[in-house]
Amino acid sequence: MNFAMWKKALTVIPNVSKEEWDKLDLISKWLISTRAAVLVMTFLSAVLAGLFAWHDGFKVNPFSWFILTLGLVLAHASNNIFNDYTDYTRGVDKDNYYRTMYGPQPLADGLLTRRQHLTYFAITGFLALACGIYLVVSGGGITWLLLLLGAFFVLFYTWPLKYIAMGEIAVLIVWGPLMVGGGYYVLTHVWLWNVIWASLPYVLGVTTVIFGKHIDKRLIDKAKKIFTLPVLIGEKAARFTVLTMMALPYLLVVVLIVTHYFTPVLLLVFVAVPTFLKLYPQFLKPKPETRPEGFPDGQGGWPLYFAPQAFVNNRAFGTWFMLGMILDVIIRVVFPHFWAI
Repeated sequence: MNFAMWKKALTVIPNVSKEEWDKLDLISKWLISTRAAVLVMTFLSAVLAGLFAWHDGFKVNPFSWFILTLGLVLAHASNNIFNDYTDYTRGVDKDNYYRTMYGPQPLADGLLTRRQHLTYFAITGFLALACGIYLVVSGGGITWLLLLLGAFFVLFYTWPLKYIAMGEIAVLIVWGPLMVGGGYYVLTHVWLWNVIWASLPYVLGVTTVIFGKHIDKRLIDKAKKIFTLPVLIGEKAARFTVLTMMALPYLLVVVLIVTHYFTPVLLLVFVAVPTFLKLYPQFLKPKPETRPEGFPDGQGGWPLYFAPQAFVNNRAFGTWFMLGMILDVIIRVVFPHFWAI
């Protein structure tokens, strides 16, 4: 077992040669194939679903929470595997397309055969489905509908949604109403729109990552007739949209504190402001034509430029948002009269 590669694959998208790939253990290959470094965004959404339930005074079943988290992470992993298969079969990942430049594409790089790739997808998807079926059977209600919606986005995000400027909107829907709101419902059997609104500070950050990635690929996507939102609205408008989505979460947190949904402990998110201040100037200017000195090359870096910076910003904000939520829950349990709701 290559624990060093496991750690690496969970933090970056490692570039490996065919010779290196053949020496790796199965888990390392799965982590690389699923682009495991980005699965942390889904993990945090699942954690937040449970924290929101605790926040609202519900008793959360730890096993159901675990199965929910595992199922969502596996569903995201399945989507990443299937995305690569779809793009490869449609001829997108050819001629040095971005996906093959910032990290290995198992099919395009000859690391896996089509049959092996589909086997990875089938097993990962089956395990995700098994988690979903367990939650449907044990929870009932509209859980089955949430499962069907999740399956829809897994299968149809890459095509046709991404091709018709629905990819970014799909991410906003999946990581917010579906993962956090739906996860909250699975754990509590209650649907609350307040939870959807309160999850927006984190969900907007996730959306900036895919938005940034599509800005990076805008010209080549346009040439391949992949009409993402940055292709339709242009780079400048897309860059300022990302900046807005980076800044808005701080305002939303303040509003949620003023309206007594959160305790003031959520002001912890402002610890992430220095990260935002460090990154935002890059979004005020077009993407450089060549890699800036010191900017990471490959492994989630160049030729991606805006996406990795959006990821760093989201990781900083999301981490403090989650820690703030944990402390908020503790305060409500230990000091129930600390903050009137």
